[in-house]
Formats: sequence, C-alpha cells, structure tokens
Amino acid sequence: MVQQNFKILITLLFASTFIGFSQVDNSTGGSVKGSSIGVIKAPAREVKKPKTLNFRNDNGFKTANNELKQKQKEQKAEEDLKKKGILTKAKIAEERYLKNFQKINGMYNYPVIDQDLGSISTNSESVNIICRDFQYPDGDRVTIYVNDIPVVTNITLRSRYQSFNIPLEEGVNKIKIVALNQGTSGPNTAAFKVYNDTGMLLSKNEWNLATGAKATLVVAKNK
Repeated sequence: MVQQNFKILITLLFASTFIGFSQVDNSTGGSVKGSSIGVIKAPAREVKKPKTLNFRNDNGFKTANNELKQKQKEQKAEEDLKKKGILTKAKIAEERYLKNFQKINGMYNYPVIDQDLGSISTNSESVNIICRDFQYPDGDRVTIYVNDIPVVTNITLRSRYQSFNIPLEEGVNKIKIVALNQGTSGPNTAAFKVYNDTGMLLSKNEWNLATGAKATLVVAKNK
C-alpha cells in the first residue's frame, strides 16, 4: 500500500515539473518558465529603394547615339547635294560600280553604231548646245562638226554642263558629234540639250557611243 502511494507521488511530481518547463510566459518576450534561456528578437532592418539608377559606364550608349547622329547628318547632306544636281560620293560609287559590272560581264567592247538624234527647225541665227557626262566622268572626249566642219574639237565631258554656241546657215545644218574615246570604261555617254537664241528648249537627248561612232542632229534654219 505504501509502495503504491509512493509511485503515485513520484508520478505527480514528474508531471508538475514537465508542465512548469513547458509553459511560455508571453510577458517575457517568449521565454520559458523555469529556464534562463530566452528567445531574443533581432530588430527588423528597413530596406530602402534607390532613388536613381546610376550607370557608371555609359560610353557605349553615347558612342551609339553619336554614330546615329553622324549618319543622319551625312544622309541629309547627300540628299541636299542630290537636289542641287551635284554628284555625291554615293552616286559616284554607284556609277563606277555599274561600269565595272559592264566590264566584268563582257560588255566593254561596244559595237560602233551611229545614233540618230532627230531633227528640229528654228528661225534662230544660232543654237546653244549644252552637254555633260551623265554617268561617272571618266574622260569621255568628243568633237562636234557642223556640215562636216569641226567647230568644237577634242572636248572632255564633265559632270557639269558645258555650253557651245553653234551658228546656223539657212537650210539644213547637220550637227555631228563624234566619240573620240570611251573614257576609262565604255561607252562614251552624254546628256545634251539644244536651245534657240532666245533660250527656248528645242531638243534634249542622250548618246551612248563606242569609239569612232557618231550621233547626228539635223537643224533646219528657216528663211
């Protein structure tokens, strides 16, 4: 009997001790009763958002932006030159490429074929002929005849128009332009315009001639 009561007493003591260590005292910040070990809460840190994004190395962006501005500037300058009728570097390169392409494809040896530029009539005492190389200027040279008499000899066609005043006789005036060469790459190419003595445009055309070929324009001067 005494032994049984002793067992009950031991059991009660053990249970009370376990409960005492298991209770949490909320007033002490979460410490356990009967123990010197407590839970310490660390102060929360405030996370600040950066006000601005600072890229230390933005040279790449600056370089790309400057190159774009420079390219736009060059394009505008080229367009302005085109409007003024001036050959640009791009246009010159294009014409050079076209002529080189003709060489590569076996088109350099042009047949000697004369070209008829038509006929006109006028009451003027003379006509003014302007002409230029309408492709890349490569040294094309011509001589101009009127009724088989050379009036303008061995002229080199340029990128800008050159002007020649041709006096007329009553009746038929046969103006003949003879290609002396084909420049550095063929054919001999030119654009020309014909005006009367009051500045009225009478005719305009182009020629593409092999060396020795001629382009003929007939001008009839009325009585």
